Amino acid sequence: MALTGIQIFKLLPKTNCKECGVPTCLAFAMNLASSKTELDACPYVSDDARAQLAEASAPPIRPVPVGKGVRAAKTGGETVLYRHEKTFFNPTLFAGTVTSDTAEADVEAKLKSWNALQYERVGLNLRPEMVALKDVNGDGVAFAALAKLIAETSEFNLILMSENAEVISGAVATAGFKRPLIYAATADNVDAFGQIALDNDLPLAVKADSIDGVIALTDKLTGMGLKDLVIDSGAREVKQALEDQVAIRRAALKDGNRSLGFPTICFPCEMASTVEMEGLIASMFVAKYGGIVVMSDLTTEVIFPLLLERLNIYTDPQRPMTVTEGIFEIGTPDENSPVLVTTNFALTYFIVSGEIEASKVPAWLLIKDSEGLSVLTAWAAGKFSGDDVGMFVKKSGIMDKVKHTELIIPGYAAAIAGEVEEELPGWSITVGPREAAHIAGFLKSK
Repeated sequence: MALTGIQIFKLLPKTNCKECGVPTCLAFAMNLASSKTELDACPYVSDDARAQLAEASAPPIRPVPVGKGVRAAKTGGETVLYRHEKTFFNPTLFAGTVTSDTAEADVEAKLKSWNALQYERVGLNLRPEMVALKDVNGDGVAFAALAKLIAETSEFNLILMSENAEVISGAVATAGFKRPLIYAATADNVDAFGQIALDNDLPLAVKADSIDGVIALTDKLTGMGLKDLVIDSGAREVKQALEDQVAIRRAALKDGNRSLGFPTICFPCEMASTVEMEGLIASMFVAKYGGIVVMSDLTTEVIFPLLLERLNIYTDPQRPMTVTEGIFEIGTPDENSPVLVTTNFALTYFIVSGEIEASKVPAWLLIKDSEGLSVLTAWAAGKFSGDDVGMFVKKSGIMDKVKHTELIIPGYAAAIAGEVEEELPGWSITVGPREAAHIAGFLKSK
């Protein structure tokens, strides 16, 4: 059970040193209790108190690091059942499947194709993170060779899938430096798989036929000293798999069941007969509550909407998605191209920039920080006033890029036109359309 701020305060040194960034130990304790800071911020906490606080402040679902390199990530670490309660922290990881009987040339081609699946959105690079290498014939030499190839020649991190401990050991020897996830410990091989994970400090997935079976496995493995575990309840029927996901999350968060306090791995690739259905099932697991989702393949038409869904679900609901303030080039604008300004609400940016692109008129789009508010809301809240917009235009650097002095403001902000003109002497302020759908025609007419 989580400690209260007062209980945490009693374990702190009470020096009020301010080195943690807040003025008193009590304030630090309150922040720690509400997950606004971390225990490491206190430099003087005793080892005994640190042990007590670390256990008490640990999230109910353990965050498990997976992989190394540019696509290294964590799965788990969640503290709430519903994202509107707070936020979800570590986004679902996506993996494509490669079988051990695939020729190396074909694997290289597939990795090249998958690596191209990277999409820019709200200033973020959205992409899948993992490759699941599946043993299909028990050939440990081929399995280890492919594991090495994937680990050494790609950014992707690995899931090593086999029921044979010798096959897994061989692959760990060639690709262990990438910190692969071992899949999966079962009742039949738990001792051998647990020892491999323990000796190499690797995360380990467990698989059983039921949640009770999972509990028996995680208890045994944690007793061996393993902490980084991932759960597969074994269900491959969609309804049961969803019920298991919810039951595991609720048991960890609501009941404090540490035996189930680990992220999960799901296999839509084993639940669907078509690519379309596989994508649909995967979208369900992104929402409820898959930590890692393994697909049979990674293709644009399936992975792109899943990445967008993940972005939306794992964005803090109390903080709107925003775009960085600055100048954005739409097309290839020059010194005579029109200049438009709008807010940094991500949806506003994508709609406006999309309409400008559709017009085929190259333009400069100025994005002003409005704390993620849309135009009308930002104007009403005083975050998109004429003075602020005028000052932003001066500081943006756009005057060094264009010869003309015309600024197009959103139609919903027509009321600020006069104030902008006062702040920008010599500039003409044009009020653009109120609806984004009319921007293309507006620009063409100009």
